[in-house]
Amino acid sequence: MPDTTPLHTFPSNMAQSHPTITPLYSSLPAVPHHHPPTQISSKTLSQYSSSSDSRTLSHGNPRECYGTRNPQVEEKHFYSVWAVPPDDVAARLKKLMEGLRSEFGGPQFEPHITVVGAISLTPDDALSRFRSACDGLKAYTATVDRVATGTFFYQCVYVLIHPTTQVVETSAHCSGHFGYKSSTPYMPHLSLLYGDLTDDEKSRAQEKASILDESISSLSFPVSRLALYKTDTEDKTLKSWEKIAEYSLSPN
Repeated sequence: MPDTTPLHTFPSNMAQSHPTITPLYSSLPAVPHHHPPTQISSKTLSQYSSSSDSRTLSHGNPRECYGTRNPQVEEKHFYSVWAVPPDDVAARLKKLMEGLRSEFGGPQFEPHITVVGAISLTPDDALSRFRSACDGLKAYTATVDRVATGTFFYQCVYVLIHPTTQVVETSAHCSGHFGYKSSTPYMPHLSLLYGDLTDDEKSRAQEKASILDESISSLSFPVSRLALYKTDTEDKTLKSWEKIAEYSLSPN
């Protein structure tokens, strides 16, 4: 998970070999993530690319964001893969998350189910692995089990997701492509609150979550998008967290 080092330049020969690649947008906004990326036209992008040799390109389903970067410097950052809920579900979850933060504090972040945990890679390698991992994956359904609490900052209050075959296999498939190995079994969940709370505070937050959204424990939604995020776990403000690419999964 990241620092704020600018992103890399997409190789020109790759763009030439993929005629379906089309411009999309030049950069992603800083946290909070719910603000949409800046949209630019092909003409503007062409002018920008010629002056700075930076490009924003889209290849097939993946939506990728590239910025200026010294190609000689192969710096590594931490990256994660997230399963992204549909916009209407995300809006519902954000309202619940905001209600919890108003009482218990904590940083703002996008609703997501972690598919691949944080792993250190170069930008080029992370994007390549993300593209290959997503290729051929199909959309699946995520169903909430219950609201639960954890023992550390990034698993403070969350909803557990039923570990169905598709949920578990998607994580295993993507983790294999990324070379990610966890010391603990995969526990699919969607965090509602990050923070270092006491046990009593976590219990109250857990109870409040069920009050703010009485049917949260019966929530079920389709997962049709995966996203690659740069996520520096040392940055508990999450200000350096950044979406790098998004992929639309094939219909199931």
